[in-house]
Amino acid sequence: MNNSVVDHATAASAFNKDEATVDWHDETLWFVRSKRDRAAAQVPEWEQLREAASQIKNHVLSNLHDLLVQFEENATRNGITIHWATDGAEHNAIVHRILTEAGITQMVKSKSMLTEECHLNNYLIEHGVEVIDSDLGERIVQMRGEPPSHIVLPAIHLRKSDVGETFHQHLGTDKGATDPQYLTEAARQHLRETFLTRKVALTGVNFAIAETGGLVVCTNEGNADMGAHLADIHIASMGFEKVIPRAEHLGVFLRLLARSATGQPITTFSSHFHKPRPGQQLHLIIVDNGRSRQLGRPDFRNSLKCIRCAACLNTCPVYRRSGGFSYHSAVAGPIGSILAPNLDMKENADLPFASTLCGSCSNVCPVKIDIHQQLYKWRQVLMQEGYGPTTKTAAMKAMATVLESPRLYRTAGKVGRGVLRFAPVLAENRFNPWYQQREMPEPPAESFRDWYVNHAKK
Repeated sequence: MNNSVVDHATAASAFNKDEATVDWHDETLWFVRSKRDRAAAQVPEWEQLREAASQIKNHVLSNLHDLLVQFEENATRNGITIHWATDGAEHNAIVHRILTEAGITQMVKSKSMLTEECHLNNYLIEHGVEVIDSDLGERIVQMRGEPPSHIVLPAIHLRKSDVGETFHQHLGTDKGATDPQYLTEAARQHLRETFLTRKVALTGVNFAIAETGGLVVCTNEGNADMGAHLADIHIASMGFEKVIPRAEHLGVFLRLLARSATGQPITTFSSHFHKPRPGQQLHLIIVDNGRSRQLGRPDFRNSLKCIRCAACLNTCPVYRRSGGFSYHSAVAGPIGSILAPNLDMKENADLPFASTLCGSCSNVCPVKIDIHQQLYKWRQVLMQEGYGPTTKTAAMKAMATVLESPRLYRTAGKVGRGVLRFAPVLAENRFNPWYQQREMPEPPAESFRDWYVNHAKK
């Protein structure tokens, strides 16, 4: 791994030092997961919707070339300027060029995980462009100099007191104020001036419709609309997998997206952009950034179905108790752990191991991505490619030797039971990572094999 990146286990250990925060983070996300369950239960055809969405996405992944060409033709006919970017660097350069050609050095931006993936904010700031995030959660973490810790709830790691202190420092609110209505009004007044004065607005894209050449952007705050409708230039950024074939398919995804994300029946604002208004420019940047490579991996291509609802994060016992920052990637949690190694195996080799493989992520995924199976497959690939930790590689070889020999297996079991019974300090110490977070089990009097042999004789 890159020496500048702290691995997941180390970062999670730091997060776990504050037990009260961990418990609060865990409970809050489980509350969101529970809302998702209640919302899904109110739709009798929920599983049919999931299957339909999954099959539509299968069709998309198998016909991406034709759908993207169709989309580009229709979007261009509508007056949208299409740009293609091979990677994050090219995407950022395109955004900067559009701004430079217009002589603009200020931009307002709504939520876009793709721009987080491309590190757009840092790039533009380094090139003298002021970027203001207009999503409330994104704006909070931007003020704090932090990245989002969650796909949908960027500031979920913060409490009201943290937000109050941040607003006091940056917006001049009363010190110690924690009333959500007061803080939200302060943010509203702060962002209103931004919307009114910025000539360029950037948004993400939730869905791009090949049939019509239109874009759909989903937000709960209307901030994407405020930025895009008031700006002279609207820039939209999307990964190429966001295309869907026809407008009629949109209803399937919109019914699944908000319910899976926050338990709402539908996102508050689902805005359609089919053409720029008179006098406005509408630019769409379609980005690859490793997606073609993922598409070419049979075991992992289904990860491109993701609609970024974050249901897998909300249900994951590891994410809930380790925090989003422990994943050191733009997209955290289970889905991020199968996307990140595709971008850089060496730097992200630890992430597929940050899972219990319980399968809860796959169970809640609205487009039926086999997330836990892909995490397991990534572990195999990473170990085979030599990116596994040296200690883990040695341990696995030792374990394989033991498991291959019935005699060694029985001997190891006897030794282990003896250590736990007569010398527990050899296992119950700070050098044993398993013991640090758990109580060691009571050693059984005999192994199952010994019990079976003894009882079979009777």
